[in-house]
Amino acid sequence: MKTTIINKLLQDESGATAIEYGLIAALVSVAAIGALTTMGESLETMFTTVSGKLDEAVSE
Repeated sequence: MKTTIINKLLQDESGATAIEYGLIAALVSVAAIGALTTMGESLETMFTTVSGKLDEAVSE
């Protein structure tokens, strides 16, 4: 009786699958955060440049 329960637990891979999905989700999240951070810095630079050009055009 005890050996069949232990064998079933050893053969059950559902926990490992859940952990794998969790690791994949974490990796995707880290990649998305990195990409959005980089894109945000680029957008900030672009909008600052545009704002400066508009300020120059208005003051002339």
